[in-house]
Amino acid sequence: MHSGISAHRKGLLLTAIGGLALSMDIPLVRLAHGDMWSILGIRSITTVAVTLLIVVAIRCIKGGWPVLVPGRHGIACGILYGCSTLTFLLAVFHTATANVVFIVAFNPMFGALLSWVFLKERPARSTLLTMIVMVFGVSLIVYQGLSGGHFFGDAMALLSALILASAITVGRASGRDMGFVPLLAAVFPAALGLANALPAGPGIAHPAWIVFNGAVLMPIAFWCLATGPKYLSAPEVGMFYLLETILAPIWIWLIFSETPPTMTLIGGAILVCAIMGHSLWMARRPHARQALA
Repeated sequence: MHSGISAHRKGLLLTAIGGLALSMDIPLVRLAHGDMWSILGIRSITTVAVTLLIVVAIRCIKGGWPVLVPGRHGIACGILYGCSTLTFLLAVFHTATANVVFIVAFNPMFGALLSWVFLKERPARSTLLTMIVMVFGVSLIVYQGLSGGHFFGDAMALLSALILASAITVGRASGRDMGFVPLLAAVFPAALGLANALPAGPGIAHPAWIVFNGAVLMPIAFWCLATGPKYLSAPEVGMFYLLETILAPIWIWLIFSETPPTMTLIGGAILVCAIMGHSLWMARRPHARQALA
């Protein structure tokens, strides 16, 4: 009993730290005041460098190399994670922060659809109902983007959610540990970003923010959120991903005084309430919790 409670609390702490670290990603990108390619390259290469140091440390401590990219499924996941980094930053630079985090929150519903199609895992009725509500919320945000000239950024955010869901689905289909894959996959956007930035020289006014983001916050966020499912059910972990959705617009408002449009706030509120309600509902069902864990 005591060990179970301790493990659950450990999972709650890990996922809370991961979600909080992830919520600072966009504010630090904005604080750096640089062009997209320079930020993409520096942020990604620092993540790869720190990951390699962690791998070497594990080798020295345990005496063996951890599995980094498990087979062809790992390669496919790596390519997808690398593409999602590119589309995510394209969204950050071409639409409002609130639009990005609210639309990317559609990721779990894309995952449910992909699992239904490719893994033959029919979603529950509550999931289908949540999808309908979330489609309505996203449509409000995209409609605002059309009228505000942010359609490209909104589309990139939606594509980022789809690519992330695809990577997660491939990982689930393989049944292998993909913990290091999203970190090492940063090598692809690093190469693309540096190739476009280096001819003219990196254009970042405050590079320390990006180095701190890529070297500290991103590895912490990805590792904590990837480790959380060992101790918590999938619905519980999913609720901590909402920390970015909720907190990132608040950080941007506090730092840059950027107030989201009314339609974005309405659509975002619908998305957050739908996901939170669905997660709470699924967490109350023991058999569903065991199946999703």
